[in-house]
Amino acid sequence: MPEGHNTPLAALPSTSSTPLELPVAQESLFHEVLALLEKLKIPFAVSGAFALQQHTGICRFTKDLDVFLTAGDVPAALAGLLDNGFECEICDPVWLAKAHRDSFFVDLITGMSNAVIVVDKAWIENAHRATIMGVETRVLAPEELILSKVFVTRRERFDGADIAHVIYGTRGQLDWNRILRQIGEHWEILLWALLLFRYVYPAHTDYVPQALWQELLARISQAIANPDPSAPFRGSLIDDNMFAIDLKEWGLENVLQQYRDKRTPKIKMPAA
Repeated sequence: MPEGHNTPLAALPSTSSTPLELPVAQESLFHEVLALLEKLKIPFAVSGAFALQQHTGICRFTKDLDVFLTAGDVPAALAGLLDNGFECEICDPVWLAKAHRDSFFVDLITGMSNAVIVVDKAWIENAHRATIMGVETRVLAPEELILSKVFVTRRERFDGADIAHVIYGTRGQLDWNRILRQIGEHWEILLWALLLFRYVYPAHTDYVPQALWQELLARISQAIANPDPSAPFRGSLIDDNMFAIDLKEWGLENVLQQYRDKRTPKIKMPAA
């Protein structure tokens, strides 16, 4: 399957969004955290508003700093933050730890809350160089940025527009094989995001390689023609609140819990 367009990437689309300007105290804290993690040689990449700006040109205010890293590297990161006056906690051992000082937060993220998407060392190796708050560091590559957002489909937050903007902003010059390989058996959720992109930007359907369209549409046609009566209910992987009635009242299986239980390694605090 093609990796995407091979022509040089054009400049990002221009937007009227204001370049990211943070309060002085928040900017100073983010600079401190990034410089500290670099000094400690923690393998990580920044996501959130900073990655979105790099790949789309869209600037968005952020109240926290999203740091993506493997679960195995979290204890060393937390140890360094604790030594520098941060209060640290593990909010969810499957995917999230936090470090905070005053009213500012740093999120240490090792995957998605449903445990389907997991950060591994390749996420850091594929990251793009970037300067953030004066620190030479990295942001997630657009491929992993898409993967980090593809399951954010909740009632209160939906990142489908961000995915569409990443595809548009990169002109589809993405390693589509890498995205497809990492999404694995959950390829339908990728197709959902791509159909949204196609609906929003019909003139740019070719930003998604034709071979990828053909493969995913062939898969869905085959699945529709040959439904599997033993296929599990997957609504909880989308949103366990919106589909809570399916689990609690209709007796359908809790695939979300199965994924979360199998997730290893889980996040741990540093040894005392």
